[in-house]
Amino acid sequence: MKKVILIFLLFISFCFLSEVKAQAAEISSPDGKLKLNVFSEGGKAMYSVSFQEKTMLDKSPLGLITNESDFSENLKFINSKKDFISKKYSNEKIKKSEVEYKANTLTVNFMNADQFNIGIEFQVSDNNIAFRYSIEPMKDRLSVVVQSEMTGYRFPSQTTTFLSPMMKPMTGFARTAPSYESGYKADAELGTKADYGYVFPGLFHIGNDGWVLLSETGVNSLYCASHLETTSEKNLYKVAYPNMAENNGFGSSGAAISLPGTTPWRTITIGDSLKPIVETTIPFDVVEPLYEPSQNYQFGRSTWSWILWQDNSMNYDDQTKFIDLASKLNYEFILIDALWDKNIGKERMKELIQYAKSKNVGVLLWYNSNGSANDAPMGPRNKMSTSVERKKEMKWLKEAGVKGLKVDFFGGDKQETMRLYEDILSDANDFGLTIIFHGATLPRGWEVMYPNYAGSEAVLASEMLYFSEDVRKQEAFFATLHPFIRNTVGSMEFGGTFFNKYLTKSNTEKNKRHTTDGFQLATAVLFQNPIQMFAVMPNNLTDVPKFQLDFMKEVPTLWDETVFIDGYPGKYSVIARRHQNKWYVAGVNAEKTVKKLKINLPMFAGKTVKLINDDAQGNSSEKEVKVNTEGEFKVEIQPNGGFVLKN
Repeated sequence: MKKVILIFLLFISFCFLSEVKAQAAEISSPDGKLKLNVFSEGGKAMYSVSFQEKTMLDKSPLGLITNESDFSENLKFINSKKDFISKKYSNEKIKKSEVEYKANTLTVNFMNADQFNIGIEFQVSDNNIAFRYSIEPMKDRLSVVVQSEMTGYRFPSQTTTFLSPMMKPMTGFARTAPSYESGYKADAELGTKADYGYVFPGLFHIGNDGWVLLSETGVNSLYCASHLETTSEKNLYKVAYPNMAENNGFGSSGAAISLPGTTPWRTITIGDSLKPIVETTIPFDVVEPLYEPSQNYQFGRSTWSWILWQDNSMNYDDQTKFIDLASKLNYEFILIDALWDKNIGKERMKELIQYAKSKNVGVLLWYNSNGSANDAPMGPRNKMSTSVERKKEMKWLKEAGVKGLKVDFFGGDKQETMRLYEDILSDANDFGLTIIFHGATLPRGWEVMYPNYAGSEAVLASEMLYFSEDVRKQEAFFATLHPFIRNTVGSMEFGGTFFNKYLTKSNTEKNKRHTTDGFQLATAVLFQNPIQMFAVMPNNLTDVPKFQLDFMKEVPTLWDETVFIDGYPGKYSVIARRHQNKWYVAGVNAEKTVKKLKINLPMFAGKTVKLINDDAQGNSSEKEVKVNTEGEFKVEIQPNGGFVLKN
């Protein structure tokens, strides 16, 4: 009898262990360092992540709630499938022009209480995880609204955060918020709450164990964009959908999708240093172009008067001065900003475009995105918000010879707004126009998805240096954050590099700049965007040293390679970028004391290169220096200063 009982208990144990095993799936990155576990616990789908055997994310929730069925609880693990993906692609607009992507894939399927299935597809590459949900038809239901998402990220207790709060909807200038223009706090306490959550991307420091960057990619007209929010658990952050008050209360906060359908990708980048964070291409690896380019689009550098000469400069004569400036700097573009429609008008604008063409300068024009979403009064208004008006306007723009548009004042992440972004991009491609978005959301893989996309602001950018003394004082602090957070996941149209000592047209009296010229030159390399509006002014042709102007005439905006050299977000940053066979190494210092660094620069090993750097008084100069045969180089960066090395 005892033998029978023992066999029975062993059988039960075997069944139990088999059931436990069936409830879990595991996959690693190709190099084996990054490991992902997916499992069910108490009827909930969960996952955990380790890197080099150290916990990066502990038991974190997965799941969705739709208006037809709940995929957040009572889930049963059905099966899992593994595979491998490998591809090569080219894209001149991102941080690396040639990319080879390899990932192990895992698809896990769950069934809910209504007997409906949800799949979760994971791609695990070296240092990166991307995952998305797929929902099958629910009997005769071929469309649903995804109302909320359970996706969470549970961090170890020693974690600190680098996050930017989501702005309160329908606040700020002319009720145009949220526009991803809040500052970041460095090394903040885990679980610190923000009233409206935090924008993507978010950076997390896991003490001595490493770094985690969270974001999302692949958002188009078929879904809403999302952000992070804190929870009642201090170490758990969750994906949140847009606030209902956005877009003046119009439109759903969820996402309406056709079935079978998928969500955008949630991305996690992990490393024991900041190198994988800076160099990741995961926002672009898992998306594909949505349409063919109608032409070969041109990118490059642009002048713009508005940043310091402001609204009063929107007149014919002042714009000719900035066309002449662009010509003398060999820049590809001039941006003519808000109010051109009223102050110059379409007929004279045609003349101005022809004048620019005679100088080999392309014209970019500013447009207001609204409609009904906010109260921004500047024109042209109501030309981009509806299909009929947009196509009529773009037909005129093409005939007039305009090269592209900067479209402003979006304010929101609802699916309604995502549709507007995509409609503008798609229509613009039909008319051969590049598009830059300002006062906008984070780009989420758009460099690949939309061939004529040329960057977004979505950051506390150069205009706030003009308007705010507090932002001017923190310019170096924010600059040391962007290569690790905002700019590493998408192009960032910052609009900086000032040489005026005072950020005014007269270059006197007010808005004193707190950073050095060396710092300003460094940001031209640190900040990446396929079209950069640089804040060089006509007076700078005679009041700044020749070597600075020569640098600005040569600096590219398209990069073939990006390499992390050194840094700590909020303190200092040193990044290398390559354009064809020319390397640029740029660094800035936000600390109050001189930063003395010994950096490794294999690209310059044994070579003589040019160094632009500041002295103790903050004055910049250029000289030739020799890097030793091991590629080691010692450099000092002044407080609020910067340097550039180039071959």
